[in-house]
Amino acid sequence: MQDKYVFIDRDGVINKDGDGWTEHGYITRWEDFHFIPGVLEAFAKFTEVGYKSVIISNQKCVGKGLMSKSALDEITENLMKSAEEHGGKIAGVYYCPHVDEDGCDCRKPKEGLFLRARKDLGIKGFEGKYFIGDSQRDMQAGRKVGLKTILVLSGKASRRDAETWEHRPDHVCDDLLEAAEMIVEMDKEK
Repeated sequence: MQDKYVFIDRDGVINKDGDGWTEHGYITRWEDFHFIPGVLEAFAKFTEVGYKSVIISNQKCVGKGLMSKSALDEITENLMKSAEEHGGKIAGVYYCPHVDEDGCDCRKPKEGLFLRARKDLGIKGFEGKYFIGDSQRDMQAGRKVGLKTILVLSGKASRRDAETWEHRPDHVCDDLLEAAEMIVEMDKEK
């Protein structure tokens, strides 16, 4: 089987971002985790065509003490279970629980989470693979490791925002489902 991976940010891409409507501005419990329409179908579509989905996400709410690691694990388990129930499979989930001041190597736009995923999952390299995110930080992180970047407009950023970024996305899609459909089409053309 080919070495086909798609890396995906979480908040604003998979689920509704917690900013502005949850108690602390973060998703800290499963009850507040709301899938963006089409996401579960996108995971199924990736799985159907042989792509392995890997979630890469900053979750500094853990480092801030707003949620426990076990609460984050519960959200992750429910997310993975929901994807599987709809025909999708998530190969791995990598979170940075640190705050900026910790100076870790895993907080996007740093490469640590991507490098850990590559090692853990035996990924041959990043060339020809994708990172789907909703922020400038995501686009910067994807570019740093050599991934093709896709900005989705279901989260923080707009098309207009992206026009001013140093690290502009390779593609812009409305949401994860549209990104999945685009990747599948580009695969057919190879």
